[in-house]
Order: sequence, then C-alpha cells, then structure tokens
Amino acid sequence: MKKLLIAVLTVITSLSSFAQNSDADYQKAYKLKLEFNYKEAFPLFQVLLKSDSSNVNYLQCASYLYSKYGFLYTPDADKMKYYKTAEYLALKAIKLKETSADAHFSYAMALGRINENASSKQKIANAKLIKTEVDRAIALNPRLAGAYHILGRWNRTIAGFNGVEKIMINSFFGGVPPGGSYDDAVKAFMTAISIEPKYMNHQYELAETYHEMGKNADAKVWAENVLKITPSNADDTKAKTDAETLLKKLK
Repeated sequence: MKKLLIAVLTVITSLSSFAQNSDADYQKAYKLKLEFNYKEAFPLFQVLLKSDSSNVNYLQCASYLYSKYGFLYTPDADKMKYYKTAEYLALKAIKLKETSADAHFSYAMALGRINENASSKQKIANAKLIKTEVDRAIALNPRLAGAYHILGRWNRTIAGFNGVEKIMINSFFGGVPPGGSYDDAVKAFMTAISIEPKYMNHQYELAETYHEMGKNADAKVWAENVLKITPSNADDTKAKTDAETLLKKLK
C-alpha cells in the first residue's frame, strides 16, 4: 500500500512538473510571437504542439506561425504546404473552441495566403469564407488588429476584381458580397493602425490601397509614414522595402 502511494505521488509530481514546464515554454513562445519574432517562436510552438495537439492555444498560435513563417522564410515551392498546415491547425482549433477569435483570425490568414497562388475561381470561392471568418474574429475580439488588416486586404481585393472575376462573383454570391470597396478597405486599415500604430505593414497596405484608388498624394503620405518608423521585425523590414518601392513608382 505504501509503495502504491509513493508511486501515485511520483506520478502526480511528474505531471505537475510537466504542466509547469509546458506553461513556462508556452509563455516564452507566446512572448516571441507577440514580438513578431517568428523564427524563434515557430519551432517552439512546433514542440509544444507535439506535446499536446489538442491545446487550443498551441493550435491557433502554430497556425498563425505556419502562415507567417511560410510566407517570410520558405522557398516558393514549399509555401503552400505551410499554408495548408496552417489551415488544418486553425480548423482544429475552431472545432475545439468556436469562440476563439485568434483561431478564426488564423484560419482567415491561412485562406488568404492560399489564395495568393490560387486560380480566380478558387479565390472567389474562398472569398466568402475569409469574410465570414474575419467578421467572426472581430465580433469576438474588436481589438484584433490583424483581423482588420485581413479585412482591408479582402475589401481591396474584391474592389480590384476585373470584369471576368466580377461575373464569377455574381455566379458564386449572386452579386458582390457586402463591403468589397476601396473605401471599406481604407476604413479597415485605419482601424488596424489605430490599434497597432507602430506596425508598419498596416500603414504600407493603406498606402497601397490609396495607390490603387488613384489617390497618389495620400499614398505618398502613408508610404512616407512607414519610413518614419524604425523596423523591429521581419514584417517591418518587408513593409519598409515595399514602401520604398511604392514611393519610387509615385515619383
């Protein structure tokens, strides 16, 4: 009986120690994610996910990082594999916790990345789903800047569809989905900027939107605003390069 009690206590102690270590590892990985340090956060979340593949926090963060890491650091031939993994993980997180704003946001992000290399038909087929997921994420967390960023890109994409694509929209949706205008894109990016004023990519995407609208004076102002911020992560570095390229077009 005494040996059994010792064995039980040993197991309990081991489980407690494992939980504490996992929590500490998660806090470390999550901090790196918040700092946009994708290179270091990504492998940590991969390890965490292997330790517990039903943890919603691990799933939604890993999904987000598969999209980000795949976009920024992997060869073109491998990107779709990362985006598909991001889609799978986000869907699993949503199934486990439908009220997770981050899970819906990560799903929308994965679909958006998949659409970058998709046919027009697939882009349009996914468009309604992306909008649904972004709207759900914002409803659950109105301060989720990334969701507004995706909403801005969604509106700009729909607004910029060509004639053939608009015909296909009518086939899939019976008309253009609610929103889908450049003005809606501007509003979404402005909201993202108000929440994360130092995140350079929000401002670059707003500049790009104004450029597509033909409002090049506004585009120049926002592209120049990007260059006033000191880059602090890979997203910022890319946004700075993109803003510099846009300014050269505007001269």
